Amino acid sequence: MTPVIWHNPRCSKSCQALALLEEAGHAPEVRLYLKDGPTAAELDALQAALGLPLLAMMRVKDAAFKEAGLTAGSAEADLRAALLANPALLERPIVVAGEKAAIGRPPENVLALF
Repeated sequence: MTPVIWHNPRCSKSCQALALLEEAGHAPEVRLYLKDGPTAAELDALQAALGLPLLAMMRVKDAAFKEAGLTAGSAEADLRAALLANPALLERPIVVAGEKAAIGRPPENVLALF
């Protein structure tokens, strides 16, 4: 199983998580999700693998979250539409290994998948 890291190379936590994976002997597939945003099906699969509500997968403190008119009480459909329209709202990094996934906040969280 090749893990996949949803990676933003400009994010220090994402870079730290990638380095941790490589140091642990994993050669993850790097998904540059800002250039290659998730499809609706991929977002659904990611949510299922994480086992989290969409809000927990989002960068709620990011200005773009508020600019999109979103709040902690926003409907799931609105959160989903916002994530599909603006993948930068997705928390990072996220590592997927098989049927499981973890958000790398802190980066060491991703090592629990192995």
